Formats: sequence, C-alpha cells, structure tokens
Amino acid sequence: MDFRDELPVDHRLARVYRLGGGLCGAALLVFGCLGLADGLAFFDTRGQQVAGLSSNGLLSLVSIVTAVVLIAGASIGGNTASTVNIAVGGLFVLSGFVNLTLLDSGANLLAFRIPNVVFSFVAGFAIATFGMYGRVSTKLPHDNPYWRHRHQQPDTGPAQHVPR
Repeated sequence: MDFRDELPVDHRLARVYRLGGGLCGAALLVFGCLGLADGLAFFDTRGQQVAGLSSNGLLSLVSIVTAVVLIAGASIGGNTASTVNIAVGGLFVLSGFVNLTLLDSGANLLAFRIPNVVFSFVAGFAIATFGMYGRVSTKLPHDNPYWRHRHQQPDTGPAQHVPR
C-alpha cells in the first residue's frame, strides 16, 4: 500500500492536520515578517523584542522558512500534512533544548531567551499533536484509516461509526 493511500482524501482527520499546520504556519509567518520589517540585525545574539519574543534577522528568516514548510504541508493535506506537522513539531522541541543550552553564550545565533524556549516547547508539542491527532494511539476507533491499515482491513470509504 502506498504511503498516500493510508488516509482517504476526504477523511475528516485531514482537516485537523491542515488547520493545525496552517494556523501555526501563519503565526510563524507573521512573527518572521514583523522581525524582518523591523530591520533586525541578522546575527545579533542579544535580539530585540518582536511580539513578546526575542528575535534577530536570522530567527525571523528561519521562522518564515518554517512557516512556508507548514503552509505547504497544509496545502498538500492528508498524510503529508500530518507528517510535516510531526517533523516540524519535533524540530521545535529539539530547538528548545538546544537553545536552552546556548542561552547567554556567544553561540546563541537565534537570540533565544527563556520565553523563546518556552514558546519553542509549547509550539512544538502543539504542532506535533496536530500531526499525530487520530494517527498515534493505542485506542484508535475501528473506523480510523490508520487502525484499518495496521490491521489490514479494507478501506470502506468515508468513515462510518463502528461500535467498539
């Protein structure tokens, strides 16, 4: 079975993946554009306040690139959106840990401060949760396409309620 065949195109889970990734991407795009519009120094390790977070030109650019990836995944939809959300969410959490160790050092190229680290953890878990919604659980309902795929059940089209 092809990776893209696991989830029917019109399945209701695809809306969660698209909406979650798209909204998080839009918020990151706004943050990045505000930082670039302020003309922040590209490699300033102290950063300037943008929307309550410390930022510099590099972090603004990284935010815009990440936003484009999330919005592209949301535009494609389906399993692609889910996988993109899981990957980006994981990278956000990893970034939180890495930047936590770099606080107050010359290697803090993204000008992170504690609020940025907290945001990175919260946003990472939220984005990953949007991607995992209805896909990762030990108690998926039997009409879930991922449950059917794992148990080699044929796809019966749009989800129908199956009693447990």
